[in-house]
Amino acid sequence: MLIGEYKHTIDEKNRMSFPVKFRTEMGKSVVVTPGLDKCLFVFTIKEWAKIAERLAESSMLSADNRSFNRYLLGGATEVAVDPQGRILIPDFLKGRAGLKTKIAVVGVHTRVELWEEATWDVYKKSVEAQADTLAEKLGGVGVL
Repeated sequence: MLIGEYKHTIDEKNRMSFPVKFRTEMGKSVVVTPGLDKCLFVFTIKEWAKIAERLAESSMLSADNRSFNRYLLGGATEVAVDPQGRILIPDFLKGRAGLKTKIAVVGVHTRVELWEEATWDVYKKSVEAQADTLAEKLGGVGVL
């Protein structure tokens, strides 16, 4: 399970290192794709295959389905994890998420999210301020 928050940097060659705790689980290759809320999603190959299959099963007749498939699948790229646990973040994805040098690497169960550190800090404070309300909403639908 991928959990936790870590602060890392992107080097001058657009490489970032996975936290040691994530390296074994991520494998030798991962898929990096545009995420939501101005971050990037990173999936294991196995998890990405599940997601891509579910997206492929969605109706092409729905404009929303087509648009989201284009966004997530069209923006995805498979990248190798080097022996030091680093991945290369393509410029087009780095730009989409506004990543600069300092990033937050966040484990969210089956995916890793890559955030510009300042963006993550603002987002996290916002969520923390409404955590009780969110918990109540999720409890109402049986999540917690």
